[in-house]
Amino acid sequence: MVQIKKRKTDRRTIYTINVIKEAFLKLVKEEGYAKLTVAKLCREAEITRSTFYLHYTSLNDVLNEVLDDALMLNQDSKISMAGDYTINYLKENESLIPACQRIGDNPTYQNLLMDPDLSEYIVGRIMLHEHDKVVPSIIKETNLSQDEAETIFKYMIHGSFAVNRTHHFVKDNSWYQDVKMLNKFVNAGYSALANKNK
Repeated sequence: MVQIKKRKTDRRTIYTINVIKEAFLKLVKEEGYAKLTVAKLCREAEITRSTFYLHYTSLNDVLNEVLDDALMLNQDSKISMAGDYTINYLKENESLIPACQRIGDNPTYQNLLMDPDLSEYIVGRIMLHEHDKVVPSIIKETNLSQDEAETIFKYMIHGSFAVNRTHHFVKDNSWYQDVKMLNKFVNAGYSALANKNK
């Protein structure tokens, strides 16, 4: 499970951290992560470098915390890609859509997810968050070994991220059609593996 760093939570600290995160997201949207520097972030947030380093050790720390914030919005989700769900059912049950889409549907994070320099890093962070929920579910559904379930898990996370990125993390009718099709594909795979491993 991902360990979240604890820090003081007085109002001033919370305010400063939020200002840093907002400036970070704004600059990623405007310039991209690759061009971001601590100096630019401090100028945008109107803070000193020493204030930045009081709260973070690097830009990666800010990135991790922003991604954790996004993923924590859905921490109680039930993760399941199996099932022959209708589009209306998927619309009413957000927990059944991929983690990257649950984040990406929030306009705050869409530009971050679309940044070409961050794709693999973000996938890795999503995997950290989803691993302990999804891998045991795969094992339960398929009777696969831990290693085999890990392989399926990697395939599902990378694949769903790629499909969602193609849709620019927008849940339109085309996206819902694709998710419905992918759910059928995964469900058929789970069934085939479960029958094989009986």
